[in-house]
Amino acid sequence: MSLLELTETHVHYGAIHALKGVSVAVDEGQIVTLVGANGAGKSTTLRAISGLLRPSKGQIRFRGKSIVAVPPHEIVRLGISHVPEGRIVFANLTVMDNLEMGAYPRRDRAQVAADLKQVLQLFPRLEERRRQSAGTLSGGEQQMLAIGRALMARPSLLLMDEPSLGLAPILVREIFSVIREIRGRGTTIVLVEQNARMALATADFGYVLETGSVRMSDRADALLQSPFVQAAYLGGAA
Repeated sequence: MSLLELTETHVHYGAIHALKGVSVAVDEGQIVTLVGANGAGKSTTLRAISGLLRPSKGQIRFRGKSIVAVPPHEIVRLGISHVPEGRIVFANLTVMDNLEMGAYPRRDRAQVAADLKQVLQLFPRLEERRRQSAGTLSGGEQQMLAIGRALMARPSLLLMDEPSLGLAPILVREIFSVIREIRGRGTTIVLVEQNARMALATADFGYVLETGSVRMSDRADALLQSPFVQAAYLGGAA
């Protein structure tokens, strides 16, 4: 049984049919990436998983149980955290306040303190800026904070939406190094990323979405070699 399964999932925004029968499986310990053009349904898929959108049809199961009607805050309690596109940190709160907000559902204070220490080891710059307002951080630092905040909920599944958006190339490499380290610590990841080449080079498995449907799915290394994927999303042959 997969950790996460979407089966024939449909999502509508009013009259717009955003997801048209998307089926995705994510096994424990994997990095699975969703690639595709803007408007393909990638972010909508993540929002449906985290409960921010309710499917009009189909099923979403986490650890074998349906989460279709579960409120977003309860989905966090079940072990799914979402790093949204655009970071969306609490700009007027300090770095530490933002991180502590990520742990709001938890009561295991000793473990929360241990997890905070791990997040600050993962992102030393957050340690340096712990008393700074989040709104004064650079874009890369805000992305680190958004990831760190999501990790403070101690998720078994981390949803990441465009983590490299707007970042300089050196910071993109740093963020992807962190993504691999998070997986190495046992967290399963679903990654939506505009940099399809880097996403597929990092992931174990990939799904190519086009206009709300799955066009292709395969091992990430196989998708990297696919002539269709290379022509459509990688700017030609590698």
